[in-house]
Amino acid sequence: MSAPPAPAVPAAPSSAAPFSQEDYRAALGQFATGVTIVTARAADGRLLGLTANSFNSVSLAPPLVLWSLSCQSSSMPGFQSASHYAINVLAADQRLLAERFSRKGIDRFEGVAWRAGLTGAPVIDGAVAVFECRNRSQHAEGDHIIFVGEVGHCHRRVGAAPLVFHGGRFFTDLTM
Repeated sequence: MSAPPAPAVPAAPSSAAPFSQEDYRAALGQFATGVTIVTARAADGRLLGLTANSFNSVSLAPPLVLWSLSCQSSSMPGFQSASHYAINVLAADQRLLAERFSRKGIDRFEGVAWRAGLTGAPVIDGAVAVFECRNRSQHAEGDHIIFVGEVGHCHRRVGAAPLVFHGGRFFTDLTM
């Protein structure tokens, strides 16, 4: 008696179709994300803050989260040397803050309601959730630095709708 035939294995493509950086960016934009403002106080006392949608959970025990920042960011030295930072998950009614903290050449904190968190990092009033983190580790990958934070404190605003980013646009209404 002969052995049953081996299952068919699909052939590997001979070569991957080329794609441009614009194609890659557009494809990534199809993944809907929440919107955050990552904040810190630099060693010289300056307030740092920027809009980021690269936030993700890493571990429940210990409580770890991550976010990433372009190596070209002018805020990079401040975030790399900050001992703590806060990740402020924005609410649907905070779209203008997301836009403000993505602009260059302005005082991003001017007129913004915030308070010093338990670690001194700025906490934005009205955020859906806030994760106050110790700057645990940093990993260079490609053209970004991945920051892993150990969460020392977190809180959430019950009932608040999140701000969502998809396809290069903000969405504030998630009703289907």
